[in-house]
Amino acid sequence: MIQLLKKYKAFLFGFIIIVPIFYLLDYLGYILLPENRSYEIVIYAIIWGSIVALPFYHYKKNKKTVLRVLGLFSLLFVAIIIDGYMKTPDNPITLSLLMCFWLGFSYILTPSFIKKHWKLIALFYGPIYLYFIYLRLFSGDLEAYLNIKEDFPFVLFFLPLPILFFVWIFEQWKWLQNLKAEKSKTELSLLRTQINPHFFFNTLNNLYALTVKNSKQAPEVILKLSDMMRYTIYEGEKETVKLGDEIEYLNNYIELHKIRYKKTVKITFNHTIDTGLTIAPLLFIILLENAFKHGIETLTENAFIHMNLYEDIDFIHFDIENNFDPNEVKESNGIGLQNLKRRLSLLYKDSHELNVDTTKNTYKTTLKISKYA
Repeated sequence: MIQLLKKYKAFLFGFIIIVPIFYLLDYLGYILLPENRSYEIVIYAIIWGSIVALPFYHYKKNKKTVLRVLGLFSLLFVAIIIDGYMKTPDNPITLSLLMCFWLGFSYILTPSFIKKHWKLIALFYGPIYLYFIYLRLFSGDLEAYLNIKEDFPFVLFFLPLPILFFVWIFEQWKWLQNLKAEKSKTELSLLRTQINPHFFFNTLNNLYALTVKNSKQAPEVILKLSDMMRYTIYEGEKETVKLGDEIEYLNNYIELHKIRYKKTVKITFNHTIDTGLTIAPLLFIILLENAFKHGIETLTENAFIHMNLYEDIDFIHFDIENNFDPNEVKESNGIGLQNLKRRLSLLYKDSHELNVDTTKNTYKTTLKISKYA
């Protein structure tokens, strides 16, 4: 609690000092505090106390800023004194000084923000201020001015807080969107790196076994592995790739595994689809890896994998089905499938469907992705 008070002592100081100032100004007749409504005074004290304390809290080590704040409050008190002395409705001098106070205070709090949007601020306040000066000083009719003010209280716009607040909210919203986008890109990059080492580690083990046996298939494996590494490194980093390239990648993967297995494995891959369509890379490979890992690996005979890639008017469909030995099923944390689900949620959000159906000895996974996402 003591540390909390030390950290935010500037706000406590601001609240304490602003209350006697309020009552002093009320006593001198420069402001009018509401009677029998103490809660309003508390609210005003919190707001103005925070305003007094905020620059000191953020810039307590910056003496120039403290002096600027003191100068602005001197300007505010001058405006209050002038307004109380002249007792003129909507005194142009008072309102001009108040505008300078709020704009100066906003600049102290967010200098980069004001520098970035000064044209917007000038465009908003300039015409209103000039219109007010014209009505107040040159129309010559105070009653007409007061009637216009009742219908359109433009004087309220002289306080720059409303528009600055909404512009600031918009800036924060954009910042959050950019932050989410950057986070998504970083996470997608990390997820891609989780895919590749798993596959290449297994393939290099296969290649090692072939070279030990002096197999004639070793050069073919090296060539296909090289093509897949090139695709993974260069194409895998792109936002989208052509389906034709993704199909070739899957075929290379299948061929590498066919070389590895000595048992009979029935693998079919039907693709009746426009190969010019584009899709995020390295999505289907995770499902194919799972089919080998959790299907063919567990069976000694009659193993199969059936894949279909096709399209309709709105969607790209990928279905994959494989069998497995229920007696050899091991508990798995499903990192690959979790990886895929997360990537799909980042890339396609509500424009995809992923379903996994399990029977006694078969897995069937269907993935549907919008063409227009």
